[in-house]
Amino acid sequence: MTDEQGGAPRRAAARPVPGRRKRPKKEHGLFFKVFWRTVLGFVLLGLIGVVALVIIYLRTPIPQPQADAAKQVSIVYYSDGKTELGRFSTVNREDVKLAQVPKTVRYEFLAAEDRNFYKNSGVSISGTIRAAWSTLSGGQEQGGSTITQQYVKNYFLTQDRSVKRKVKEIMIALKIDRKMSKDDILQAYLNNIYFGRGAYGIQAASQAYFGVDVSKLDASQGAFLASVINAPGLYDPQYGADAKARANARMTYVLDGMVKEGWMTPAQRAKAHMPDFKKYNPNAQQVSGPNGYIVSAVRSELQHKLKLTHEDIDRGGLRITTTIDKNSQKAAVDAVHRNVPSQTARLDALHTGLVAEQPDGAVVAMYGGEDAAKEISAANDAQLQGGSSFKAFGLAAALQDGMTMQTKFSGASPLILHRGNGKTTKIYNDNHEQFGMLTLERAFAVSSNTAFVRLNQALGTGKTLAAAQQLGIPQSSPGMNDPVPTDILGSAAVRVIDMANAYNTISAEGKKADPYFIQKVTSVAGDYSYDAHPNTQQAIAKDVAANLVNGMTGPLTDSDGTAHHTAGQLNRPAAGKTGTSSHYLSAWFTGFTPDQLTVSVGMYAGNGKQAGTIGLDKATHNASFYGGDTPATIWLDFMQAALKGQKVAPLPQTKEVKQTTTYSAPPVTSTQAPTSTTTTTSSTPSSTSSSSTPSSSTSSSTTSTTQPPSPTTTTTTTQPPSPTSRPTATRPTLPVPPPPVTQGGGQPRSSEPQPTR
Repeated sequence: MTDEQGGAPRRAAARPVPGRRKRPKKEHGLFFKVFWRTVLGFVLLGLIGVVALVIIYLRTPIPQPQADAAKQVSIVYYSDGKTELGRFSTVNREDVKLAQVPKTVRYEFLAAEDRNFYKNSGVSISGTIRAAWSTLSGGQEQGGSTITQQYVKNYFLTQDRSVKRKVKEIMIALKIDRKMSKDDILQAYLNNIYFGRGAYGIQAASQAYFGVDVSKLDASQGAFLASVINAPGLYDPQYGADAKARANARMTYVLDGMVKEGWMTPAQRAKAHMPDFKKYNPNAQQVSGPNGYIVSAVRSELQHKLKLTHEDIDRGGLRITTTIDKNSQKAAVDAVHRNVPSQTARLDALHTGLVAEQPDGAVVAMYGGEDAAKEISAANDAQLQGGSSFKAFGLAAALQDGMTMQTKFSGASPLILHRGNGKTTKIYNDNHEQFGMLTLERAFAVSSNTAFVRLNQALGTGKTLAAAQQLGIPQSSPGMNDPVPTDILGSAAVRVIDMANAYNTISAEGKKADPYFIQKVTSVAGDYSYDAHPNTQQAIAKDVAANLVNGMTGPLTDSDGTAHHTAGQLNRPAAGKTGTSSHYLSAWFTGFTPDQLTVSVGMYAGNGKQAGTIGLDKATHNASFYGGDTPATIWLDFMQAALKGQKVAPLPQTKEVKQTTTYSAPPVTSTQAPTSTTTTTSSTPSSTSSSSTPSSSTSSSTTSTTQPPSPTTTTTTTQPPSPTSRPTATRPTLPVPPPPVTQGGGQPRSSEPQPTR
């Protein structure tokens, strides 16, 4: 056959062979392709990862050990950020040989932390993955690290929770496991791990918790120590029943593990129990003297406000800048020492608390006592009856209810309150002084008890306590939830720091701020930082606060004012109030220079169960002890030194304030037949309200049983007798030192002063 065009022969087409068909090429599905490509990708990544880990391992050196624990100590500075005020822990460590640790105790640590310690290569893969996932996801820090890893972290590295640090930990642990014997690693671990109570290493921990040498530890004590390292702040029984319960559960895990691993017999396990503990004084290795109270307050703020653990604080290498001004703190200590003779400042005599606070809540000075290691703080722990200091809160309630400082009440004494069931309470002015009609301004200056109880009746029982809470007195303070007509006389018990804070609200144009001690925190490792950002809130209207400040100047400026001859000599615009409770159980002066500095001074006597139950007059062998005397003099001396060189803060301008709706008063818990109250508005004080001698007006009342009055009988205020018939108030300028204390001093404090009923 030829081609028609070119004549070339044409090849015949192949014919298909009968019964045979060409097979099509096989195509793999999408899933097959994705699966194998993914597998190959993971294999490649795995190979790259292995190579990377090998490189990292080879290039990761074993660093120099951070054996100097002083580098981990947290240091507290004054407000300048340079001058050391104190530190939270000193180095409490004593290395021991592994042979000194009982074998049972050694294995209890393995049962708690690493039961495969003698078998593994220094790293737990499953534990590391679990901990890494927790770190990446931001969850709670997980255990799972081997003892070798823990040793590396504590001895060579910082405490930060980063992936980089974890990788370094693993690499170094692998190298350490090859370089050191298992016994050497365990010995180093036991000598460096933190046990709480400021103790580094098992020897220091044995002494801190049980007061015994490490070689004397029994199985129960060892089980506890192996348990507490998991989280000292959570497992140390000193922190309460919950901590003890957690420690018990952890010990159960450890001891059961001992039996499971064959390191302890069931019979030995049955004998194990919660051991007895040595009493721990957290201040023993901290700052002693007056500054110890500040260090303690800073620790409390770090724990409760910044949410740091005990371990973070004790060994986190923190650098804490406080709000405490060095010169002001010295002024506080000097003022107390100058006015309270050293022989009366011992444990069985007088206790003085002083707190100085700026408008934003920054505490610039605090005096809580002579030694934080021996007694509770009189500034922020002890609770003292407020006495007439509470009259300022009555004024705050009155001004918010539309009254003015010129509203008048009778100062006649006594005032008889009917309590029901035929019982009455008689309210007296101090030394039974008599006054006529008094403006609130004048009544505040001379501290008339009867005038202020009549004010409290006019307000409605409970509003004074509500105003106190509004300004900053905690509702949880004893007596703050028991409204009665006489609560304006200060039967509630408060801390000095709370009284300072409440008055600070008045001074700061009505803006309330929580007191704080910490200005700034950093860490040596650079893994923690904090800057204070104080929050304020308008507790009372600015205009009300301005009028209140001006109305509170009387005790200092009025010639009959209760602090005129002491605090009144400041020679700066200032306001404040004295406070003296019944039987001189407490004495106060709290005052301020407007929107600049508020200082509260509170004093009480007695120690242990007698704290706050001994009159200051008896403790000092005086006829009396008023807030306008020693407390006000301490206040004056402090303010003169602390404000030296600072600008003079003027009084705010008074404003006309319209009646406003105030807070809800607490429910009344007692019944009484209120006396009739006369109120008038006047621009001048009554001429019959003079007092020849300044009086701090102690809260005085007596109770008697009489027949109930006839339903038609009304009780009215009486006119005061002739001024010549009232007794003259007398008091010494300074307390007389008591006789020497017998050898041994008083008993250790075990309770706080409580209000008398």
